[in-house]
Amino acid sequence: MPRVGFLSPRDPAWLTTLDAMDQELVSDSLVYRYDPAASPDGLRGSEGTFNLCSFLYVEALARSGRLHQARYAFDKMLTYANHVGLFAEEIGPSGEQLGNFPQAFTHLALVAAAMALDEQLDEAETRPGAGAGRPRPPTRGGEAGG
Repeated sequence: MPRVGFLSPRDPAWLTTLDAMDQELVSDSLVYRYDPAASPDGLRGSEGTFNLCSFLYVEALARSGRLHQARYAFDKMLTYANHVGLFAEEIGPSGEQLGNFPQAFTHLALVAAAMALDEQLDEAETRPGAGAGRPRPPTRGGEAGG
């Protein structure tokens, strides 16, 4: 909803929705499209987490200001790419890629998530007293900070 301008990414109504998604559809930062137990689809087998949804979730977390959670989810998703960085449609229970491969919509969501996370980390870096941004590069003396 924030992506299309219906609500602000930090609107309390959206944050409540994001919290509900966390409780119902997110498992260790990976996102299911729906809960098959609540809405049986009649298909045999189990549904994996849906990569497009997981990257959209990263984008939503980043824009809502939940940068640590967004960064964790993004970094975790990157571990599921194949050896050349491509993703399938879903991630199965033991981490295998399932469904259409490569999945173009997943890669579009990956780019959008990366851009949103980058933008929000940059903003956090420039806010006074913000510690959620990127680690500072080392100075000439090799020491971090200042």
